[in-house]
Amino acid sequence: MISFHVLFPVAVVAGFVGAMSGMGGGIILIPALTLLGVSIKHAIAISILSVIATSSGSASAYVRDHITNLKVGMFLEMFTIVGALAGAAITLAISARPLYIAFGAVLLGSWLALLIVGHETWQAVTQQDPISRWLELEGSYPDLTLGQTIHYKARRAYIGAPLMFGAGMIAGLLGIGAGAVKVLIHDLVMGLPPKVSTTTSNLIIGVTALAGTSVYLAAGLISPGLAAPIILGVVLGAFLGTRLLVRLSNHSVRRFFLFILLILSVEMIIRGIRGA
Repeated sequence: MISFHVLFPVAVVAGFVGAMSGMGGGIILIPALTLLGVSIKHAIAISILSVIATSSGSASAYVRDHITNLKVGMFLEMFTIVGALAGAAITLAISARPLYIAFGAVLLGSWLALLIVGHETWQAVTQQDPISRWLELEGSYPDLTLGQTIHYKARRAYIGAPLMFGAGMIAGLLGIGAGAVKVLIHDLVMGLPPKVSTTTSNLIIGVTALAGTSVYLAAGLISPGLAAPIILGVVLGAFLGTRLLVRLSNHSVRRFFLFILLILSVEMIIRGIRGA
């Protein structure tokens, strides 16, 4: 059993990164736990449980700060839940090596997509499609960096919804919350501002992770001895991350996001190819 004084600081860092990037703490936890000798399937199960804590610790603060879009989040959650159940079932059925490669590939693909559009600044959607307008997917938030209120509208909900099913499947399969994929869908498909993308992602990943956790719990892959210090750590880390995010510019959040994605994607792909 890994000691508390090792697990807890790792979990704090994971929670901080998860809250700052909207990706969930799994992108740190899974590589760290496997390096500490935990099997990847057990690491995925613990990670997706910790995603619930990360989301709870950060999403509540973002809702209080009026940045999260609740209508967008609750609409898309319906699709991610079904995907998470399917993804977790697949993880139980396959071997460990493809999971390493799939983990790294998902993060690397997200990094490449964000890098391609990284030079572009957010442009507000001026006209909504009929479905997004009918769902009332729009809102505003106070931007402390700019000192003004940002108004925005979401678009293409009819594309975002099925893509979110895929994001939910990735979340259940890899235990990472798939916040990276969700942020991409929010940014590139639905036209949400980066801060709204990150904070709404934090809301969605918690509900998605709850669905995936139920599958791993039933399979007996969640160890209470590992779960307790990790949950405590990620909640603390998520709280610290949310306090910092609201004071950063959208550009700073994006650069932080890209750096974390690149390092971890390459590391996990190499370990998968070498056979972990």
